[in-house]
Amino acid sequence: MTRRLLSFIALAVLLAALFVGFGLWQLDRRAERRAQNAGLTARIAAPVIPFERLPGDASNRRALVTGVPDFDNEIVFTGRSRNGSPGVYILTPIRRPANDTAVLVLRGWVYAPDAATVDLARWREARTAYSGYVNALPAAPARANRPVAGRKLRSLSRSGVQALLPYPVASHYLVSQDTVAVAGPARLPMVSVNDGRHLSYAIQWFAFAAIALVGAGAVIVRARTHETPGSTDA
Repeated sequence: MTRRLLSFIALAVLLAALFVGFGLWQLDRRAERRAQNAGLTARIAAPVIPFERLPGDASNRRALVTGVPDFDNEIVFTGRSRNGSPGVYILTPIRRPANDTAVLVLRGWVYAPDAATVDLARWREARTAYSGYVNALPAAPARANRPVAGRKLRSLSRSGVQALLPYPVASHYLVSQDTVAVAGPARLPMVSVNDGRHLSYAIQWFAFAAIALVGAGAVIVRARTHETPGSTDA
């Protein structure tokens, strides 16, 4: 074999090994996600408990918030889409009895042509208890909040929420999963539990490795076929 052909084969084997490594890494990621999903499934399956009894690590736990909705201090979370339509999320502070710290309830999504402007009075609900799952309010926004007219946020954070409320707010908020009234906001779906696309990515990487090796084998066969055999004089 020529040096050029040997270099090509070595490169193909190296790439195949690299692709297999990527595939194994994706399988490891899948195993890690399954382990995380097991814990998430257990949290989702746990009984609904009062918000006040939530443990410190409360994310994705189901809880019940009871109190008086403060519709006058509602917050609009702008730029939220649903099924390709522009809209907003409505965040309602709930004032609890004998507790000066309010709990923010994400009541759901409503359509807004500009993804920012909505008539909040139209979407009020006559209820004093909300059940759903809990998420932590980020301490700081993922990106800086640019000034927005009115009681609106482009990025959800505890500091951003607190700046709009005249009283303390809890470090976790509730995503409502209650039955929607006819005129109520569309509730957000429950947390999704799945393996993601790690298996399909792993299969792709293994396929790339196979292509590299098969290609190298084809080149070897072709090179041998085209070799000029030695001849002897009669």
